[in-house]
Amino acid sequence: MSVHEVKLCLLGDSGVGKSSIVHRFVYDSFRPAMTSTIGAAFLTKTVIVDGTTYKYQIWDTAGQEKYRALAPMYYRGAAAAIIVYDITQESSFRATKSWITELQKHASPNIVLAIAGNKLDLDDLRDVQYSTALSYADKQGTVFVETSAKSAANIPALFMEISEATHQN
Repeated sequence: MSVHEVKLCLLGDSGVGKSSIVHRFVYDSFRPAMTSTIGAAFLTKTVIVDGTTYKYQIWDTAGQEKYRALAPMYYRGAAAAIIVYDITQESSFRATKSWITELQKHASPNIVLAIAGNKLDLDDLRDVQYSTALSYADKQGTVFVETSAKSAANIPALFMEISEATHQN
């Protein structure tokens, strides 16, 4: 059985749920009062998809503007990146565009990009339409999944799609 090591970086504004997505993926639990990440946090998780083992090395970056200059240090050499936005905050979706641009300019040309619209459990407060985000993701050639770290909706699907896309690279 082959093992694919996948360095993955999470990027996005502060408060969009990057740490909650990682916590849900790695520990299958949700903490409603996560503290803000300082710099970056590092976690690992191994999963098997279609007989292939993927060992994720996950860099959960801080979303505060003052830490943004550190981001290149974390996504350098990454096989994949997830840009997270909050479906209830249009401004966080707009920020995904600058992250995509930065990754396209400075990351590996083979990096797998994913956009995750988080907080699907707050759909009644939605500010970013699914069709708008999907259209943008399609134009950029990225994986797109709406998730809820709170309810666990689509968290496994997000990482399965990333696994499949990195396997094809």
